[in-house]
Parts: sequence; structure tokens; C-alpha cells
Amino acid sequence: MTFAVIKTGGKQYKVAANDVIKIEKLDAAPGDIVTFDQVLMVGDTIGAPLVEGAVVAAELVETKKQKTVIIFKKRRRHNSRRRNGHRQQLTTVRITEILTGGAKPTIQAAAAKAEAPAAVADEAPAKKAAAKKPAASKTDDAAAEKPAKKAPAKKAAPKADKE
Repeated sequence: MTFAVIKTGGKQYKVAANDVIKIEKLDAAPGDIVTFDQVLMVGDTIGAPLVEGAVVAAELVETKKQKTVIIFKKRRRHNSRRRNGHRQQLTTVRITEILTGGAKPTIQAAAAKAEAPAAVADEAPAKKAAAKKPAASKTDDAAAEKPAKKAPAKKAAPKADKE
């Protein structure tokens, strides 16, 4: 199975394994496995309208907003203008598998994610400790390099009155 065509968010996407695509917002957390069961085509098999038993599994990477799209409406010679902006919510997903014949998605992506935070959690205290030491030495060095405060400028002597 080299590729599949899926339908989500009212749009159709041609996907293959390890593709990263941006789709309409999904209600899931980063790292979750998402399945798309509306598969229109897998390789040479075309569905009528869907391919029976075909599923595409993906790992949710992140959810964020798109760049701002400006909507500007103007009616000439009527002194009428309207400006508005819109930022669409998008979800980025990485396609992990294309399955046929009613097969269930494997949980490799979820297991890999579960192992990764444990490794990161072990490294986090070491990084924090290392980060604190240089920060303390930088402040000591900065204090030593600062020049002493200048003495305040002397005021000019008052002028003598001429009589």
C-alpha cells in the first residue's frame, strides 16, 4: 500500500506512511493515535464510496492557529469599508500506517511516546542543575566587571553679587 486518500474536515487528502499533514482541528492531545475510517482509495482499490475495512492511523503532533487571513470588503463611492481577520485552528498529524482488511492500528507511536518522556524526565534535572551553575557564575562575573559608581558632579559656586 503506497498511498491512500482520506476524507476529514470536509476535505480529501492523499497520504502515505510518515507523511506530515495539516488538517482541520481535532479534539485530541498531542501524542494521541488518531484513526481515519473514511478512506476513499487505497493504492489501486477505489471505494464506492468508501473502501471496506480500510483505516489510516496517525499520531497527533500539535494543534495551533494558522496565519491571519484578512477579510476586506469595500463598496466604492459609498464610504463603506469593513475589515476583519480570521485564524483557522489546524492540527498537524503524522501518518503512521495504512491498514486494510479490518486490521487494528498498532500502538507503536504511543509506546514510543511513552518511552520518550521518561528519558526526557531523567535528563531534565541534570539540565536544570547544569543551567543553574553557569547562571550563578555569570552574575558573579558581571558584578566583578561593573565599574564603581561615579562621584556626583560638583555644583558650581554661586556667583558673587556685583554692587
